[in-house]
Amino acid sequence: MFTLSAKNFNAHEFNREAWDRIATSEQRWFTPATDQQIEQARAGQFAIRLTATKDIPTHWMDGVTGKKVLALGGGGGHQGPILAAVGADVTVVDLSDQQLEIDRQMGARHGLSVTTLQADMTDLGQLESESFDWVINPCSVNFVADVRPVWRHAARVLKPGGGLIAGVMQPVNFLFDAVKRDRGKLKVRFKIPYSDLDLPPDELQDTLGPERPIDFGHSLTDLVGGQLDAGLVLTDIMEDQWGGGDVLSEHIATFLVTRAVKLSS
Repeated sequence: MFTLSAKNFNAHEFNREAWDRIATSEQRWFTPATDQQIEQARAGQFAIRLTATKDIPTHWMDGVTGKKVLALGGGGGHQGPILAAVGADVTVVDLSDQQLEIDRQMGARHGLSVTTLQADMTDLGQLESESFDWVINPCSVNFVADVRPVWRHAARVLKPGGGLIAGVMQPVNFLFDAVKRDRGKLKVRFKIPYSDLDLPPDELQDTLGPERPIDFGHSLTDLVGGQLDAGLVLTDIMEDQWGGGDVLSEHIATFLVTRAVKLSS
């Protein structure tokens, strides 16, 4: 039985270990790219997802061939290998080395050049400033307590004129009692910002698990305003929803994808 101990609890390590386990289980946020997706990407026809069900518009990343792309929090073999097959110079950064191992295996299998780096997305000090044309961030900032350092580092490593495309969970996801929501009922219970760590101890024990990382629900001020404060300019947005009959998705979009650029000096 999984037991969560408050003694010397480290949320960062807890999430890293959870994602390591997820990498070798059947619980996947993004399944690795298929052979067909890789071949289509080699032919210049590609699509990537950063949220639950919808691909980002292809024109958002026109001219990605030959460009340097950072897949931030992108381990798991989906975005990185597809973009490498298009001809991008891809670096995948992830907290979990087991998630990165999937990208390494995909690269070896398909003859793709994919660089991997195990790091916390809130601290990209190992990466040079103004070294990437694109930063792609699949929905993952809900696993960090403070999202603003992620945007600051993304803006720092982008070249002038480069772009950040990020998938985020809408704050509305974190307002409702999870048990009742799973049963098709919506009961407002929490406030934003949200943290699993604020749950009562017995409920926290029941919520988290070996393959259930700690979630943080951020405000739109931090999710979007934080990008603007980091020096980025919003150019487009896309909304998405959960699949599988989620009751909240019947009423409102549950995901947001933002496209922002770093202005030229």
